[in-house]
Amino acid sequence: MTQHSRYLITATGGEEIDLTYAKELRSNNLFPFGLHNYAIYHTPEGLFVKATNSDNPNLMLDQYEVIEEAAARGYSHPHQRVEEE
Repeated sequence: MTQHSRYLITATGGEEIDLTYAKELRSNNLFPFGLHNYAIYHTPEGLFVKATNSDNPNLMLDQYEVIEEAAARGYSHPHQRVEEE
């Protein structure tokens, strides 16, 4: 079995969640980091987690929230990456 670094997070409700083996349903994790970064995860335990960036240029994702399955599957992120010319 492949060894993985653990991907442990704390959600906004205080829940500690292991995303190590979670399936990423969709994301926009382009550099440079900012509001456009997000990911929707489905954990093996059946949780759906929305990960976003609070406009932090040093981290790709820094806020995590447990959401309902319907919200996860229908999620539309409100921010897009702005290309500088």
